Amino acid sequence: MNWTGSKKQAATEAQQAKPAKRTMLRRLLSHHELATLLLLLHAPIDASAKPEITTLQEAGLVEQVPGDAAAGAAQIRLTSEGNAVLQGLGIAR
Repeated sequence: MNWTGSKKQAATEAQQAKPAKRTMLRRLLSHHELATLLLLLHAPIDASAKPEITTLQEAGLVEQVPGDAAAGAAQIRLTSEGNAVLQGLGIAR
């Protein structure tokens, strides 16, 4: 293959390569946020149970799921990113 052929191939490979999803936290978690993640490791909790829920949702570490229809309360559970944070701390599921 000549020089122009390898240059075209490199350009094609660069276009096909997608940047990896950024998974690193942009800031440190507070001790309250870590405690909330630990609670969620064992079972979903009510969305209104902890004030840290909103911050953790914005970070993508927890998500809202439908809860008990009779109570009308939404539940919060860990996302795969939230699980990865806990696994990084040595707390495996």
